[in-house]
Amino acid sequence: MTTDHDKILIVDFGSQVTQLIARRVREEGVYCEIVPFTKATEAFAETRPKGVILSGGPESVTTEASPRTPQVVFDSGVPVFGICYGQQTMAAQLGGEVEGGHHAEFGRAEIEILAECALFKGVWHVGEHYPVWMSHGDRVTKLPDGFTTVAISKNAPFAAVADEARKFYAVQFHPEVAHTPHGALLIRNFVRDIAGCSGDWTMGAYREESIAKIREQVGTERVICGLSGGVDSAVAAVLIHEAIGDQLTCVFVDHGLLRQGEAEEVVRLFRDHYNIPLVHVQAQEMFLSALEGVSDPEVKRKTIGRLFIDVFETESKKIGGAAFLAQGTLYPDVIESVSFTGGPSVTIKSHHNVGGLPERMNMKLVEPLRELFKDEVRVLGRELGLPDGFVGRHPFPGPGLAIRCPGTITTEKLDALRKADAIYLEEIRKAGLYDTIWQAFAVILPVKTVGVMGDGRTYDHVCALRAVTSVDGMTADFYPFDMAFLGRVATRIINEVKGINRVTYDITSKPPGTIEWE
Repeated sequence: MTTDHDKILIVDFGSQVTQLIARRVREEGVYCEIVPFTKATEAFAETRPKGVILSGGPESVTTEASPRTPQVVFDSGVPVFGICYGQQTMAAQLGGEVEGGHHAEFGRAEIEILAECALFKGVWHVGEHYPVWMSHGDRVTKLPDGFTTVAISKNAPFAAVADEARKFYAVQFHPEVAHTPHGALLIRNFVRDIAGCSGDWTMGAYREESIAKIREQVGTERVICGLSGGVDSAVAAVLIHEAIGDQLTCVFVDHGLLRQGEAEEVVRLFRDHYNIPLVHVQAQEMFLSALEGVSDPEVKRKTIGRLFIDVFETESKKIGGAAFLAQGTLYPDVIESVSFTGGPSVTIKSHHNVGGLPERMNMKLVEPLRELFKDEVRVLGRELGLPDGFVGRHPFPGPGLAIRCPGTITTEKLDALRKADAIYLEEIRKAGLYDTIWQAFAVILPVKTVGVMGDGRTYDHVCALRAVTSVDGMTADFYPFDMAFLGRVATRIINEVKGINRVTYDITSKPPGTIEWE
């Protein structure tokens, strides 16, 4: 799909923030791919990139058999940008020296710019000091021939280095993270000016190319798509429908564990607004009876997954003749992660909506979003005309409210949870905070407490509220609401929701906690 666009190849050495490098590159309208260092030689030959970025990583280049960049990258003549470990392996491989231990810098640091450099053009100026984010244990102590030092920090005598003749650049800090305020501009300078990428990879272009690719792949065959009510499957469905029209049928399994008004919204959007063939399966009774008395979260997930596959398979047989299954798989689901204990390991996740279906149903997959990050899917959704309120919705788990209801699930608890959750989100929207928060939701706990309402004693459930900020869901911080806001939400929930008499706020970050409770 992307063969006509300039590309950047990102060689992954196991950094926790490699995906952020890719996001920064894509923000510049430049297509990029992440590959583990073990497969970088083949990927370099296949993608023919205009530039290469070497990521950070947890290893030390001073140890034997530590990861290395393929020599072909340095011999090819393409610009190379090394970040943290990427700088260290570049220095070691090209004739410099790296020392381990006693040189660690973690957190905020200040660098001083010593010389002009194409990486800094229009961003940083000689003699000035700028904040950056460091996270390293080793440091370069001798530069390879051809390199000069362009910036230093207290603990890194070679905080930024450059070989302008070969267009090799390297920094000890992390420009991809938000804690390095001008870092995204440095990456922009590398991909646009130094590597010469045109920045023509837009969602408009992606849409047109995807439509052509879907038509070529599917031909005259039929496609079925499982709608979850979430953004990914919705955008995939609308894109596929734009490509092949009524050859697509969507199946929406209502398991009774959705948010307030969600089922109605999905049906209205797809059946009425987009006129996409939609089978709406009312399976609430089947799911809730199977979950009766179940409290173990893994058993809940497996039960819901198994029933979903059963229902989906039954409905697809009724439709008949579909050769393709559509999934909303995203790029983070297909990136290979790097394991330094047992070699590279593939961590391709089964899609949370339809995991297990492709093998069981012997169908070919259509995955038009597999090159996109979550924020790019939202941009594509808007490009396709999906309503902002739908595209911008917070993530929602496949098992739905089942994992926001620790302990056993009952209809009464689900009703109370839906109402509490709706009140909470309504107040967040009224306060103008919805788009600032990555995910917010209510949880109903398997705990009852004594309360006083009017002159009477109550013995009802506790409701916990959760709200986090995040970039990609991998790490998250709790959102710091002011107490007046929390007090207002708690008062409304206790007054308006039967069965809840106490409200708490979850202030756990991820790690150590997960975003969801189960």
